[in-house]
Amino acid sequence: MANEKKILHLTLNKKWFDLIKDGIKKEEYREFKDYWHKRLKFSPLNTKPFDIIEFTNGYNKKSPKLIFEMKGISIGYGLPEWGANERQIYYVILLGNELERINC
Repeated sequence: MANEKKILHLTLNKKWFDLIKDGIKKEEYREFKDYWHKRLKFSPLNTKPFDIIEFTNGYNKKSPKLIFEMKGISIGYGLPEWGANERQIYYVILLGNELERINC
C-alpha cells in the first residue's frame, strides 16, 4: 500500500477541459475556502498532497478524462484567461506531465 498513488478527482466544464487537453492551461484554480482547504489537504508543509490529478469533463462514466502528474499546490492569484477572477486568491493546482487520455 505504500506505493499507492493519491489521486485528486476534479470535474471541469468543456472550455477549461479543452484548454488543458490542448496543452494551453497549465494550472487549475479552486476557491480559497474551507471546503477546498479540507478537500485538497493543503498545508505549507504538504504542498503536494496528491500524486495525480484526474480531470473529467462531465459526470457520465464515459466522460472524457485527462490524467496528469501533480507538481504541487500553491496559494496565489490566477490568470483571468484561465478562469480566475482578478484580485481573488485561489489554490493554484500545478499540472505536471500528462499521463493518459481516456475517451478524448
